[in-house]
Amino acid sequence: MVSRQHIRARTASLSVLLFYFVLTGCHSSPNNSAPTVAFSKVAAAYQESDDKTDITERDYKTDVIDGRVTGARPGQRIVLYAKTDGRWGLCRQSGQPFTNIEPDGRWKASVHLGIQYAALLVDPTYNPPEQTESVPIVGNGVVALAVVNGEGLARVLPSPKILNFSGYEWTTSSGPNFHAGGRNFFDSANVWTDARGALHLRISGSPGKWAAAEVKLTRSLGYGTYRFRVRDVSHLEPSALLTLITWDGVGTESTRRELDIELGRWGHLENSNVNYVVQPYYVPANFVAFRVPPGAYTHSFRWEPGQVVFSTVAGSGNTGGRVINRHVFTSGVPSPAGESVRIALYVFNRGPIPLKNENEVIVDKFEYLP
Repeated sequence: MVSRQHIRARTASLSVLLFYFVLTGCHSSPNNSAPTVAFSKVAAAYQESDDKTDITERDYKTDVIDGRVTGARPGQRIVLYAKTDGRWGLCRQSGQPFTNIEPDGRWKASVHLGIQYAALLVDPTYNPPEQTESVPIVGNGVVALAVVNGEGLARVLPSPKILNFSGYEWTTSSGPNFHAGGRNFFDSANVWTDARGALHLRISGSPGKWAAAEVKLTRSLGYGTYRFRVRDVSHLEPSALLTLITWDGVGTESTRRELDIELGRWGHLENSNVNYVVQPYYVPANFVAFRVPPGAYTHSFRWEPGQVVFSTVAGSGNTGGRVINRHVFTSGVPSPAGESVRIALYVFNRGPIPLKNENEVIVDKFEYLP
């Protein structure tokens, strides 16, 4: 039989343990809760203008934005982004990428106007990209984040869509973005596949109100052979450009891991109509231009460490077609990381011959060989 004295001792021990757990829980709860970042004051929304086509015409007005952080650790700071022209741009404070957090958890900063704004709570060692197509997610130095629309009436953009082409998943670009130093508006309605699986890209609209087309592979492929079977594009107007490229959505223009096959005449009637490029294009060893006659071609590049081999072959290119051009680049060849394939048809707005009509191209097939 259990004695009354033993019961009282056991009850006392349980009471002490219960008190300990409650006390420990009260002290540890704030430390275990996930850090948060929030906006208190949101900046105005950047009003997109359809008539601005040059990258130098963007209006870089600024506004003040502020918010509050909970659960931040010593040394953590805020990184701010504003989204304009399809990309998130870093908002620097007196040349620095970080905004300090006050002892009470509040923060305040200046941002250039955008359609949306993002605030990231980051560790002291975090290195924020200057530009990015997607907001960095939690992890790898990002502790918490918040995204908010700008105040006021911002333009409603067409929604991107997912499609399957040549056995790969692609997403369409939508809204304004800069290509080749000029601004285009991209519409998902200008991209589709037909009953045979061929990819169609169209420039639609009218002078001054063109809408372009672009698809992006949803994953990175890295080193290997990239092959594009393209139907005749000799009908394209001088200011319509078809580009078959790899491009990294994070970084700066000099770190995009960009390899280009460019089909078009850059606004000039007598220009060459095919370019091979290892960006940056202004390095003479990184650029080759030539002309091809009307017809269907297979354009490709073989990307290897320290080398990329471009080629253009008449016809399908699968069984020994006539080689029109072949060039080996060994200067400035990037290594793979976060790049993906982009296929775009857009307007080059800086040439002497403006676009007059709608244009369309068909890409029969994309192939990748490791």
